[in-house]
Amino acid sequence: MQRIEYSAEIAELLGRVRRRPPAGWPWRPGEAVPQWLPVKQSWGWLFAPDGRVLTLVNPKDGIVSLPGGSLEIEDAGDPGAALAREAAEEAQAVIGPAHYLGYLYDRVGSANGGHECARVRMAAALRAVGPSRPDPASGRHYRRLLVAPGLAVELLGWGAPGLRQARVAVQAAVSRLGVPEAANEVIEELPVTGCEVFPATD
Repeated sequence: MQRIEYSAEIAELLGRVRRRPPAGWPWRPGEAVPQWLPVKQSWGWLFAPDGRVLTLVNPKDGIVSLPGGSLEIEDAGDPGAALAREAAEEAQAVIGPAHYLGYLYDRVGSANGGHECARVRMAAALRAVGPSRPDPASGRHYRRLLVAPGLAVELLGWGAPGLRQARVAVQAAVSRLGVPEAANEVIEELPVTGCEVFPATD
């Protein structure tokens, strides 16, 4: 088994990670969202060329998340547009075209005022990140880590359902983005000054 490598600074950050309780939303891989079910959120598995994904850590409360969030008026109902906007706001990330993976069925509608809704999951290439700055919507200033998808699931606290979701994301990234199925296991924090991650080839 390959040893997971990371710096002392990242070790200190990971020691403060706090996992949210699993929400229990059923995962619908590859299924189109029914027309009667509103899409309220879009979140993304954003891949580097070595198979790692962008994971955001809020150092103030230890909560870990994937980039993404609620659809806004300017997204015109497009989950891909919402993901690109949210990734830019939260992580100063530039992404490639987003590929639909499936959706989570939120029965209780915690993202929709108590009415059932869908939370879409997508995969995309992480092209680059700009200089780190707080999310303008929330004021949160995330630390930006590249981690293997399985470790992302562990940090998120998603358990077996999260692993099933991660497998779908990896399959899409292997076939559409050309990333390796076995990701680099090194945990890396992206520089605060920004950097290129996954250069476009076209």
